Amino acid sequence: MKVGIFGGTFNPIHYGHLRAAEEVRENLDLDNILFIPSGKPPLKTKDIADARHRYEMTGIAIKNNLFFRLSDIEGRLKGKSYTVKTIEGLSALNPETEFYFILGIDAFLDIPNWRQPEKLIAATHFIIISRPGFRFTDLQMSPYMKISKAILERLDNKKTVMHIAKLRSNMKAVLVRLTRIGISSTEIRKLIEQGKSIKYLLPAEVQSYIIKNKLYRS
Repeated sequence: MKVGIFGGTFNPIHYGHLRAAEEVRENLDLDNILFIPSGKPPLKTKDIADARHRYEMTGIAIKNNLFFRLSDIEGRLKGKSYTVKTIEGLSALNPETEFYFILGIDAFLDIPNWRQPEKLIAATHFIIISRPGFRFTDLQMSPYMKISKAILERLDNKKTVMHIAKLRSNMKAVLVRLTRIGISSTEIRKLIEQGKSIKYLLPAEVQSYIIKNKLYRS
């Protein structure tokens, strides 16, 4: 079984997250996408709703997709949420499953600053997705991947949608160019704080949950 791990604060989850997960699943023919809202992320601390709320909102958003699953593995852990710890935990519980950790170009480039980066790079395959403001050619700066500039330029220039590369750890790195959807959780929170509409940026039931629980208000 091949499963994509989609972690994040999901603060709140929106259509950009959902569409990215759907395109990744379809392009790689994954059996499932496992959404894992972070518990206590080590770096992001400002304006983050309680883990319980973010878990509930994610569940609401994905409930109608048969290929999407939800895990509270990070929310149940004490202390900060570290990706390497999550991956190790999932792999131990599911030894027959081939996991692919989904993250943007920007996040992949930041891995050297994460907890035990060398261990993480060797623990799972990666799916590196396009992100606004970043190009696939930026990946040449990564110490974990050696790939020709020509291949990366083909992705940037929309001449190809996907390329499978190999990391220095011998794990796979699948580079995927996604449909660009300019929605961000940060902007959604700003709109809520300003008393403006967030309609059509996220599922209506998630919007109702935010209103009911008075989230993201100053």
